[in-house]
Amino acid sequence: MKGMCRFYLKQAHPRFQLYVSPVNIDPADPALPISTPKAYSRDLSDEAGEFHTQGIAEDTKALSDGVLDDKEYLDQARTVLAEHRRIFDKEFPKFQDGVFFFYFSSLDLNSHMFWRLMDTEHPEYDTALAAQNGSAIPHFYQQIDQVLGEVLPKLDNDTTLLVLSDHGFAPYYRSFNLNTWLLHNGYIKLKSGADLDSNEPFAGVDWTQTRAYGIGLNGFYLNLRGRERNGIVQPGAQADALLTEIKDKLLQVKDPKTGLSVITRVDRANEVYQGAYAASGPDMIVGYNRGYRAGWKTILGAFPADEIEDNTNPWSGDHCMDYTLVPGVLLSNRKISAELPALTDIAPTVLSEFGIAKPPAMMGQSVFRSTGNEGR
Repeated sequence: MKGMCRFYLKQAHPRFQLYVSPVNIDPADPALPISTPKAYSRDLSDEAGEFHTQGIAEDTKALSDGVLDDKEYLDQARTVLAEHRRIFDKEFPKFQDGVFFFYFSSLDLNSHMFWRLMDTEHPEYDTALAAQNGSAIPHFYQQIDQVLGEVLPKLDNDTTLLVLSDHGFAPYYRSFNLNTWLLHNGYIKLKSGADLDSNEPFAGVDWTQTRAYGIGLNGFYLNLRGRERNGIVQPGAQADALLTEIKDKLLQVKDPKTGLSVITRVDRANEVYQGAYAASGPDMIVGYNRGYRAGWKTILGAFPADEIEDNTNPWSGDHCMDYTLVPGVLLSNRKISAELPALTDIAPTVLSEFGIAKPPAMMGQSVFRSTGNEGR
């Protein structure tokens, strides 16, 4: 079984410091299938050279945990972008017809990590570091703009180009610890002697008295009878009343430091999701105000002491907020006729370009026409 990793010697003397990246599946000899067709990763590696196969190539955790400093992380992130350019430059010239999709991760991941150096209001803003690396985000945008500038002249009149992001970005100044708030407001109950410093999710929670909990970045759940193992909230009228009660209270939460609302929208999942798997999601989606996000520990079921606290992590920009406050970007070489295009319009748009009617359950419509059922 083969794997591959990168080594970076941070210091040889007086204290030996060696960074080792996560072990990646070798695309040239994958221990597990990582492409379809199976041989594609091997062919791509032969043509474009080795490339990261881990889920997120930019090692953001190494920066967040202080293993790499800003400069070292930027060097690694630029290596990832160069790798993506190398692959793109090999694959795009082969495109003749059909669909060609390529994802550049640089804008997303590096906006997360370097927002703090271009925003003087961020708790982690540092004047000296900003002087060194405050232009990191604009730099990556310029690099992606260069790719777009090279692609556009190569497209004929029959080729549609879509450039999109599934979200925008905003500062992440302050963390809201939802589970701590639920604990303080009586919706979560703890067993006697519970250890709140435990790293175990929901350690010490008395589920026989707990009515609601949060997990994940925006997910809110009731401890529902018949669904959760120790559920106590009765589905139906009792659950609906409790959801309404908690929603109203969350929308009233103010940050004592800023006076701002922490949460600007809370959506019932059954009102915003549809389809066969809608019931598998959270009961409500919590939409945080610009500048706020669920805290790092609360998303894993922990109970930090404070309900609201500064975000001092280098991960300083985010988008897991009220979606209306972080709209994505959509650009095209064709006129977009939709007044408010949404992410749910992209699949119908692609189908429409090939004259394929969208399935009845699919949301959205072509951004170029009033319906998604017409061909080009």
